[in-house]
Amino acid sequence: MKLFPLKTIIQAPVAKKIPQTLSIHGDTRIDNYYWLNDRENPEVIDYLNAENAYTKQQMEHTEAFQKQLFEEMKGRIKEDDTSVPYKLNRYWYLTRYEKGKDYPIYARKKDSLDAPEEILFDCNQMADGHAYFNLGSIAISPDNTMAAFSVDTVSRRQYNIQVKNLVTGEVFSDKILNTTGSVVWANDNKTLFYAMKDEVTLRSHKIFKHELHTDTKTDVEVYHETDETFHTFVYKCKSKKYIVIGSSSTLSSEYRVLNADTPNGDFRVIQERMPDMEYSVSHYNDSFYIISNADGATNFKLSKTDENNTGIEHWKDVIPHRKEVLLEDIEIFKNYLVLNERENGLNKLRIMSWDGSEDYYLPFDSETYTAYVGNNPDFESPVLRYVYNSLTSPTAVIDYNFETKQSEIKKEQQVLGGTFNKENYESKRVWAAARDGVKIPISLVYRKGVKLDGSNPLLQYAYGSYGSTIDPSFSSIRLSLLDRGFIYAIAHIRGGEYLGRDWYENGKLLTKKNTFTDFIDCSKYLIAEKYTSNKHLYAYGGSAGGLLMGAVINMNPELYNGVLAAVPFVDVVTTMLDDTIPLTTGEYDEWGNPNQKKFYDYMKSYSPYDNVEAKEYPNMLVTTGLHDSQVQYWEPAKWVAKLRELKTDDNKLLLHTDMDAGHGGASGRFESLKEVALEYAFLLDLEGIHGQ
Repeated sequence: MKLFPLKTIIQAPVAKKIPQTLSIHGDTRIDNYYWLNDRENPEVIDYLNAENAYTKQQMEHTEAFQKQLFEEMKGRIKEDDTSVPYKLNRYWYLTRYEKGKDYPIYARKKDSLDAPEEILFDCNQMADGHAYFNLGSIAISPDNTMAAFSVDTVSRRQYNIQVKNLVTGEVFSDKILNTTGSVVWANDNKTLFYAMKDEVTLRSHKIFKHELHTDTKTDVEVYHETDETFHTFVYKCKSKKYIVIGSSSTLSSEYRVLNADTPNGDFRVIQERMPDMEYSVSHYNDSFYIISNADGATNFKLSKTDENNTGIEHWKDVIPHRKEVLLEDIEIFKNYLVLNERENGLNKLRIMSWDGSEDYYLPFDSETYTAYVGNNPDFESPVLRYVYNSLTSPTAVIDYNFETKQSEIKKEQQVLGGTFNKENYESKRVWAAARDGVKIPISLVYRKGVKLDGSNPLLQYAYGSYGSTIDPSFSSIRLSLLDRGFIYAIAHIRGGEYLGRDWYENGKLLTKKNTFTDFIDCSKYLIAEKYTSNKHLYAYGGSAGGLLMGAVINMNPELYNGVLAAVPFVDVVTTMLDDTIPLTTGEYDEWGNPNQKKFYDYMKSYSPYDNVEAKEYPNMLVTTGLHDSQVQYWEPAKWVAKLRELKTDDNKLLLHTDMDAGHGGASGRFESLKEVALEYAFLLDLEGIHGQ
């Protein structure tokens, strides 16, 4: 008789407790898992590996299903795909993928799309030997002979800049470390400007000037942003006349410019920073065009000023402030100005001729959709490139001719696999009443024929911070849920800018809890209207949306059967009190500065980690990356450890840490789908759905 060894059952890891006393404002918190804040400690790595092993075992019965989901999602994506080429300075630029390869190839063709292809960078070769690889940006020199490029091989968004000779293929020895990845050429083809990061906080705080073929140690500092709540960046305006240095915080901004022909000159300030005044700068002819919220323009307005007299006292309104319309951005062409606006949550593209003879909107007739200005680097172009999609319509890249008024679809996203038909799906927008009477919009998508009897599994997603708007866009990956009976809902909660700037202002600082209660009230609406029930409702959010997940399950855990929390920002108080952690000081205008008691008290009242209690919680899958520079891995690790200690249920609680990646997850084109497959398998398993 042959004996088989019994399978070892892995117990849920139990993190040891080392009490750490944290005191401020006469208040004391005890953090038993503070010790996890040390990625150099072998015990920390052992704990994370133990959690990974536990997650793997708990999900082992779904591994074949995960593989099926991965292949299914990958199978809808065209592997040998090519972007729509765009023209810049005599060259057509494109990005393409080859079958079986994870990374893009960047190429160009001179003068004509029929010209021979010139490969600039093959990221598949560059990524060889790296667990993580990201080509951050490419900047072509004005004479087209060189490309400055930036690379991150750690996943902490600290990019190294180098320069490649596009004629000989030589990569120059100049190597600039620890930058944001963005790099700008002056018009002399030898001077580069870039933003340096603080080694500890990763705040971009200095702008340097580098002359090609010189020692980077001799680079000249041209600007130092000393205010720790601001970060700085550099770019060249579309007209190519000016190099622009920007400084920005959540609520204030400042710009300075230098003629790109004179890189050794001095930058001059457009308008000095003012409290609660944000602005941005574009150049056209002899004027600067400025989007700002000056003079109480909550939803922003467009002004212009002579390029030599740039102070706010010289600004003249071009598009005045409108209470119902949010001005998001502009795109400048030689003969036309294009405005990216948002009204009642919907994107609008407004076209105005400089001579004043034309002023109209491109027509969009869907109830819920996404449209935005695409890549338009050519100032002389007679064509506007824009992007359109909806929850049921794949992404289309469209060229609109200003003169003929004709639109041409240059490319529509192909959904391979042979089973997708947009007519099989339905999308709509509904409005839920929040507890304070405000109406919260929800975008929904599902397969046609769904019965509203409360039995449908529904995944509710939201973000709700920084004024970042989650538009209702298409996802071929999401079809793996929709085709198995899931409804997908995007709750456009306060904290974003879906309904204008006030929508954001009423979901931050001391009104932040509106974000959480809006999400909960949307959940209650979806249950009341029988789209789903609390036995089939799932919540999903990442980063600041992961904070949202932590807050709502502390407040109303009974509403949800399961939760996905990706790189969740859950230890709000401790993180915001530590100004050595990357990005902290720049966040004070979003969350408040807890060194002030009123913000500390409010923050502590909702901080997910600080409010974990001995009660039942939903099934949960929490994901993070060891090298994450935005939400440090220890936040979700500590949160899971504390939930394990206190929760009173037998529901699943799983932590998966990518030991190679950071905030954005895996770098390979398809590698990230493996984490999505894990998340989807987790949800579908809770619904008893396995395979097919």
